[in-house]
Amino acid sequence: MTVLSLATAQKIIDAALAHSKSQGYKPMGIAVLDEAGQLKAFAREDGASMFRFDIARAKAWGAVGMGASSRVLAQRAKDNPNFFVSLAATAEGKFLAQPGAVLVKNAAGEVLGAVGASGGTGDEDEAICIAGIEAAGLIAG
Repeated sequence: MTVLSLATAQKIIDAALAHSKSQGYKPMGIAVLDEAGQLKAFAREDGASMFRFDIARAKAWGAVGMGASSRVLAQRAKDNPNFFVSLAATAEGKFLAQPGAVLVKNAAGEVLGAVGASGGTGDEDEAICIAGIEAAGLIAG
């Protein structure tokens, strides 16, 4: 299994922020977590609110923990709200089922971690995560 290195995590962040800037999105926060849900790298652009770290990390933490993008988790939460409310409470605020985080996979399909973003719409957050992952030569899932 390939490990998500700090250098790769930083490459993901740099490319995600470049994509965000090219699209004219609001200031972002981006969190890259490893396969165990531990923070590898984080960046908060100048002007991004103080909530960006917690939101980006919680989106990514839920994605890596549940093995699905936060968009998929948001849909599942609509279908089973009691479970997801309980899960968020159990996770002590570290879990957020809202679009804006995707899994990081290698070519063999192994999950290396997840990237979450916060600052734009869910679609914008998700798009910059995907752009960062692909720029690092990995697969967004």
